[in-house]
Amino acid sequence: MSGQRPVRPHGQIRQSQILSTFGPGAMVDLPNHAVLIGGLEHWTTEGLKPVYEERLIAKLQTLLELPNVTLYAPPIDLQDPHGPKTGITAWLFPEWFVAQYEEPWGEQFRSRPLLHREALVKGQFQGRDKKKYPVIPIRFVQACVNGHISDIDWYEFVHRGRISCRRPLWIDERGTSGDLADVFVRCECGVPARSLAEAAEIAEKPLGHCKGLRPWLGAVSQEKCGGDGGTPEINRLLVRSASNAYFPQVLSVISIPDRDSLLRKAIDAVWEDYLLYVDSIEDLQTERKKAKVFAALQDFSDDQIMADIRRRKGGQEKDKKSIKQAEIEMLLASEVEIGDDHPDGDFYAKSLPLKEPRKGFLSQVNRVVLVHRLREVIAQVGFTRFESAMPDIDGELSLDVARASLAYEVSWLPAVENRGEGVFVAFEEGALNNWTGRPQVKQRGQQLLEGFNEWKKHHAAALDVFPGLKYILLHSLSHLLITAVSLECGYSASSIRERIYATSSGHGILLYTGTPDSEGTLGGLVQAGRRVDHHLQNAVELGRLCSNDPVCAQHRPNSVQEERFLHGAACHGCLLIAEPSCERRNEFLDRALVVPTVESADAAFFCEE
Repeated sequence: MSGQRPVRPHGQIRQSQILSTFGPGAMVDLPNHAVLIGGLEHWTTEGLKPVYEERLIAKLQTLLELPNVTLYAPPIDLQDPHGPKTGITAWLFPEWFVAQYEEPWGEQFRSRPLLHREALVKGQFQGRDKKKYPVIPIRFVQACVNGHISDIDWYEFVHRGRISCRRPLWIDERGTSGDLADVFVRCECGVPARSLAEAAEIAEKPLGHCKGLRPWLGAVSQEKCGGDGGTPEINRLLVRSASNAYFPQVLSVISIPDRDSLLRKAIDAVWEDYLLYVDSIEDLQTERKKAKVFAALQDFSDDQIMADIRRRKGGQEKDKKSIKQAEIEMLLASEVEIGDDHPDGDFYAKSLPLKEPRKGFLSQVNRVVLVHRLREVIAQVGFTRFESAMPDIDGELSLDVARASLAYEVSWLPAVENRGEGVFVAFEEGALNNWTGRPQVKQRGQQLLEGFNEWKKHHAAALDVFPGLKYILLHSLSHLLITAVSLECGYSASSIRERIYATSSGHGILLYTGTPDSEGTLGGLVQAGRRVDHHLQNAVELGRLCSNDPVCAQHRPNSVQEERFLHGAACHGCLLIAEPSCERRNEFLDRALVVPTVESADAAFFCEE
């Protein structure tokens, strides 16, 4: 109807947040609804912007065992009332609600009706006084470690699975703390009320076994939990707003320059629509007659183009280098300038000349690279619940991790590209090797290894291999550097991200401002890199004393009472930073490896001078 007003979305989310927080399968509270973000089949795909990054696509093809994977940016709001409909479908979830209506129940309890969506009258609860009352989604659902999620069967829970009763249910809350032990579910049939604290006791299996429901892929989507012949996982109580409700699995790469970058960019522009199914020179010549293909490829010969097509289709798996190894080899290249210096380029960096002889903290530094321009591409592969499964220290995702799928059949993945700047600091291999050979460092490393082994006992999705002392040293120093640099560079600490390189090709730290807006291109980090010796000194000074010392410095990683198994001397007063800035969710940190502390003075890489 021509006069009909366009339907506005129920809520809006930034593109980058779709990958980091609110991807398929995530629970979101919109202004008027609680929803579950739909799978990729329920996204508007018309007009989606493709994202090209060959190294990332090659890794994803290997990881997902697919012949072709395409990356697209999440759909955007066109701000055009007459434009095509865009957006992401979200499913109403949960379907159980608590009415904003109270009845007295004892002296200590606040009692409210608990009811299913089908019992609502035009989205509201009709009380016994015939008045209508608003409802809010219940904050408790059930899920399993494979990512499946569903509403709790409250009738079965309160009756302990023994009888079939459908009389009205009530939520009784004592006090205002919201603690599980103070929340009870009660049925009007008179069965004893059951505390939600019992629902959290996994060993007792109070919520039964998982049925493999995947409502983000559709209302009736279901798969066998545990795989063929496997035992279904136990349902666990999950608070919708809890931090362990959703962990996106993402893979990211830094776009590195290539001698054939101009050819590859030209092919990128016409790859999906024209060249994807080209198998011969004859096919290519037919496609090149089309206006768009001719304009894009007019500067290149058939042989050049065909060679790149064959490489894309059959040669991508031949590159066995890890994501980070390929990046650090480029950053450590002998060239003074890396990449091309033009405004729309993906990468441009210059090596900073270091004064000889190197003194102080610079004596431990091998190379400093000022990254004037960089592009990071991030793609979401899947997600987990309860336990995060991050890439390893080489930037690779494990093939064995049980990840929840983003779609019934994955043919494309959501991705975003962030542009920014940065500074890369590489450290002398000889200095690192001499440091790891010291007896005091080995002793400290044994303590950290014991904490890591204790952590693995409690985490099913645990990292299999201890990252090593060099990685923990660089990671801890990186956090101190982020804090020190943010005081002068013009960026907040949460706007600076890290990338730690601990590979056979070299060791270093890349601090960069990969953001989807203009904040990451102000030039502050490049200027900070020109005074890297000053910032290293400030970082070391920051790490010498923590406001929580001596408690922080005396922490033992294998302490079962504290349960901070992946921390040495590290806490919110010294090393912990905003999680989006950290590549390991603030794990594997110990400032005792960086500087002398009040508890340990002999394991530090930067000793007293």
